[in-house]
Amino acid sequence: MNAQTVLNLGQDALLTMLMVSAPLLLIALIVGLLVSIVQAATQINEMTLSFIPKVLAIFFCLLALGPWMLSTLVDYSRRLIQTIPSIIG
Repeated sequence: MNAQTVLNLGQDALLTMLMVSAPLLLIALIVGLLVSIVQAATQINEMTLSFIPKVLAIFFCLLALGPWMLSTLVDYSRRLIQTIPSIIG
């Protein structure tokens, strides 16, 4: 195993992680921004007001995108396991 192989494996792992986590992070960012705008406009400073909508939005995002996320992770794992013989030998 040479350095290029290790770099390719790391790059694939980071790309897969980014693809799987980006939708959840973007949804949490957008919902948090919208809630903070509403809080600033109404001058309500309640911590649970920003927490509950984010949790609900991430939950519904997981329901909608869960199968795609799972298939992406399974495909990555399958590719990684199939390349073990060529890496070792």
